[in-house]
Amino acid sequence: MNIVFVLFDNVIQLDFTGPVQFLSRLPGAKVHVVSKDGASVKTDCGFSILPRSGFAQCPQADILCVPGGHGVRDAIADQAIVDFVRQQANGVNYITSVCTGAFILGAAGLLQGKKATCHWAYTQLLPLFGAMHQPARVVRDGNVITAGGVTSGIDFALELIAAISGEDVARTIQL
Repeated sequence: MNIVFVLFDNVIQLDFTGPVQFLSRLPGAKVHVVSKDGASVKTDCGFSILPRSGFAQCPQADILCVPGGHGVRDAIADQAIVDFVRQQANGVNYITSVCTGAFILGAAGLLQGKKATCHWAYTQLLPLFGAMHQPARVVRDGNVITAGGVTSGIDFALELIAAISGEDVARTIQL
C-alpha cells in the first residue's frame, strides 16, 4: 500500500509527522515522502525534511496525504503541485489533508461539493473551493478525509487505520 505525502516549503511539520508516524505502521504500508523536485523542504520549525523523491519518481498512491502550513498559499499557485495532487487522486483509495492542506485539494478540484474541514481559523475559505465546512476534527466524505489543525492529523490517521485494518489494529498502533 503506497502512502504518499506531498511536501512543500513552509509545511507545518506536525501536520506531516503526526500522520506519518501512525500511517507508516499500517500493515503493508510503504511511505513515499515527495516534493516537486525531490529537494528538501523547509518546515515551520526551522529545520528541513528531505523527501524520498520528486513527483516524477513517485509511484501511484493508494493513500494521498497533503499536510498544511503557511506555504499553502504558494503551493496552490504552483501548477506542478496542484497537477500532481489531481493526477494522483485519480487512482487513490483515499485523498486526505491536514489543516490548510485542504486548500491544495481544493485547488486541484477535489473538494467540489464535498463536506470538509481545516484549521479553525480558515474554515470560512472552504466554500471558495466548493467545499461545505463541517465543524469537526475529522470529516469524511466518500474517499476524501480532511482533518482540522495540527494534532487532528493523528486523529485522522487513526480513523483511517481503523477503516482499512479494523479498530483492533488502530488501537494497537495507538498504544
